[in-house]
Amino acid sequence: MTNSMMVIFPYRHNQTWVFDDERMGLVQEPFVSGVPEMIDILIQDIANVDEGFKLLFSANPFPSYQVELILLKEEYNGHWYRWNQKNLEGWLCPALFQYFSEPPNKIYCKAESLY
Repeated sequence: MTNSMMVIFPYRHNQTWVFDDERMGLVQEPFVSGVPEMIDILIQDIANVDEGFKLLFSANPFPSYQVELILLKEEYNGHWYRWNQKNLEGWLCPALFQYFSEPPNKIYCKAESLY
C-alpha cells in the first residue's frame, strides 16, 4: 500500500522545474507541457523559491490544499490534467506511476516554503 500523502521537493535546473526522488529512482525529473506554468502560479507567493519548495500531493482532498487537478486523457504513456480554476492543462509523465498504481481522477496539491 502506498502513502495517501506524498511529498517531493521541486527546484529549478536549467530554467525548468525538476525534482529528485531517490526512493523512486528519479533524478532531475522535469515537469513539462504546461505543468511548469502551473507551478509558477502555485508558488508565486513563496520567498526564495528558486532554491526549491515542498510540494504535497494526494489523490484525496486534504486540509488547505491549493489545487485540484482533474484527469482529462492519456497520451504518450502520460496523462493530461486540468486546473479548472486557472484554465490550464498540463501533462504528467509516466513517473506518475511511481506514486500511483493508476492515474487518479483528481490530484490535490499544496506548495509550501522550505523554510
